[in-house]
Order: sequence, then C-alpha cells, then structure tokens
Amino acid sequence: MSGSDRTASLSYDRTGDVRMSSSRVVSLIARREILTRLKDKGFIASSIFIIVLIMGSVVFQVLIQSGASNVTVGLTGAPQGLSAAIQEQADIFGLDAEVIEYDDESAARAAVQGEEIDAAVIDGNSVLVSESLDDTLGAAINGAVNGLALARRLVDEGVDPTILQPVSLDVTALQPAADDAEEVGEKALVAFVSILLLYTLLIFFGQFIAQGVVEEKASRVIEVLLAAVRPWQLLAGKIIGLGVLALAQLVLICAAGLGGAIAFDILTVPGAAIATVVQVLGWFLLGFTLVAALFAVCGALVSRQEDLQSVLLPMTLILVAALVLAITAGQNPDGSLARVTSFVPVLSTMVMPIRVATGSVAWWEIALSVALMVLAIVVVVRIGGRIYAGALLGKGGRVKIKDALAAERVS
Repeated sequence: MSGSDRTASLSYDRTGDVRMSSSRVVSLIARREILTRLKDKGFIASSIFIIVLIMGSVVFQVLIQSGASNVTVGLTGAPQGLSAAIQEQADIFGLDAEVIEYDDESAARAAVQGEEIDAAVIDGNSVLVSESLDDTLGAAINGAVNGLALARRLVDEGVDPTILQPVSLDVTALQPAADDAEEVGEKALVAFVSILLLYTLLIFFGQFIAQGVVEEKASRVIEVLLAAVRPWQLLAGKIIGLGVLALAQLVLICAAGLGGAIAFDILTVPGAAIATVVQVLGWFLLGFTLVAALFAVCGALVSRQEDLQSVLLPMTLILVAALVLAITAGQNPDGSLARVTSFVPVLSTMVMPIRVATGSVAWWEIALSVALMVLAIVVVVRIGGRIYAGALLGKGGRVKIKDALAAERVS
C-alpha cells in the first residue's frame, strides 16, 4: 500500500497519532448498535409479536379457505350416476365435494341435523338442509340432478345423450399476457403485506436512531464519542448497525410468512411471491439508508426527548403519504400519480414495488427510480452528515439547520 493510500484509510486525532481505520471504527459502532438493541426487551418482544401476527394471518386464511371450498353432500334413494355428477358439477363451481350415501332418509336427516353434512339429496328430487342452502352448492346439485334427468329423457326418446356434450374450443392469444390474473393477484397481495412491514420497520428503526442520538446528547455521551470518532463515522455506524438488524428482522418475518403460506397451499405460484419479496427487500435497503440518515439528522437537532416528535413529524408524514400512495398505485398502477411518485425518492420505496407487482413496468423505469434513490442517498448523506456533525454538540433548545451547518464549517 502506498503512503497516500495508507493515509487515506487511517483516521488521525489532533495530536497526529494514528488511530483505527475508518472501516474498523464504523464496524465497531455498528456492532455496538446491534448488541444494544438485541439486549432491548422491547425490540425482541416487537419482533416476536410481528412474527406471531403474520403466522396468525396465515392460519386465518387457511381456515377461511378450507371452510369456504369444502362441502359434504348426503344421498339416499338417488338415481345411478348422481354421486359422480354432483362431484363433477362441484369441481366446475370450485368446490371440493365429498358425497356420502345413506341407507334411508332418516339417517340422512340425522346427519343434516348433526351438521355432519351440508345438504342431503332425497330420492333425487328434493334437498334437505339445516337452515339454508348455499347458492353455489345449490347450483351444483341442481346442475347434476337436471343433467341426469335430461339424459334419461333423451334415452327414453331414443336419442343418444352424448349429443349434449359441449364442444371444446381452442383459444389462441395473439398477445399472451405476461402473468395470469391469479398470479398477479398473489403478487399484489404479497407486495402489499411486504410494504406494510417495510413501512412499519422504517418508522420503528428510524425512531430508534433518532432516540439514540438524543439520548447520547442528553447524557453527554456524545462528547466522549466525538473525542474518539468523527461524526460521519458515528452516523454511518448507526445506519449500518440498525440497518442490518432491520433487514434481518424483515427477512425473518417474510420467510415465516412465505413458508407458512406455501406449506398451507395458500400461494399457488410461490416463485412469483418469492420474487416479489426479494424486490421489496432491495427497495428496503435503499429506503432505509435514506430514511435512517434523515431521522438521525432530525435527532441531532434536539437535546430532549420531549422535542423529538415535533422534529420527526415531517418525516413521519412523508412515510404515511408513501404508504397511502402505494395503496393507490395498487388500484391504478399505470395512472399518472403512480408513475410520477414511483420516481420520487422515499415515496418510490413503497410505490415502485406495488407497481411492479400489479402492472407492467418497463426496465428503464425501475433503473431510473433506483438511480434517483441512490442520488438522493448521496446528497442526503453528504449534506445531512454536515448538519449532523454541526448539531451534535448543540445544547438547550432546537438547533437550526443553518446554525448546524455554520458550526460544522467552524469545526
């Protein structure tokens, strides 16, 4: 390593003594942030709560789907072929039907009263139910009974009943759709849930950073830290440390949710759902870096926890607006509002993943949105880092941005 390279990679104190390299300092600060939060019972409890909530939602979806698609029909005195006809009609209507044959009407009636079956077909011409007949199940039973009756009449008249068999059509799409409706729906649902998690974690960890900065200022720990490290190193360490924690938490939650959904067959296209989660994770990395720097700068502007919320309010409102715009984009991904906001840094963190999941987005749009986010990160970290450095030692009331920049230039 040349002398200039070695000088660039090392940090010096005011006496000229060589200190640790910048990367080493940043990694130690990041490690400190990670260990501090891992010892925080509130952080651990919140992580467990979110995972339990996600898994509970998966189980709830399983219960709803299983109850809505599974039906049981009893038969007694039914004509030959009715059992197969009911199952065939149930498949057409999206029902998973089980048909049970009973010896007599009293047995079938007892099964209905005991809610062992959803309906009982008596002698092929009447239906017995406990309270009311579900419309979809009723349509399946009617289709099966009437189909058999019509077939019998045709046979009695000497007509081949196969004459009623429908003609299958070959469908050729001139412009095949990239994704079918079911896949798009699943991708949109996964993207929406992931965006909610992203929004929650951005707020959660952003406030962690701001509160930590205020605590260090209030306890004068910041003066000790700045005697050993530079402000930008402290800022970078905080962002990296909490960013690693936030990403790990998001990956754990998404893995638990996707694993449960795939295990219980809630997702019919797991590959599309996984791809959606991966792109949301990529946007989270960009969004967190930008938001964390802004929250840290906000925290450096005040010295008391009581003043923190007023400083954080603009950032919180921006994130709320991003969530609302993402929901709007899900309903109209090609609208002007969705297109414009998917290129605005911070807002694009939530809007662009929804647009990609619910509609067709050109590759250059994604590339441009990412480039604008990276540019915003560079600008915010550069200017915000100066404000952060100038405001850290400010005491008393709220520090003005221009005063923080002036203090940074003097130092």
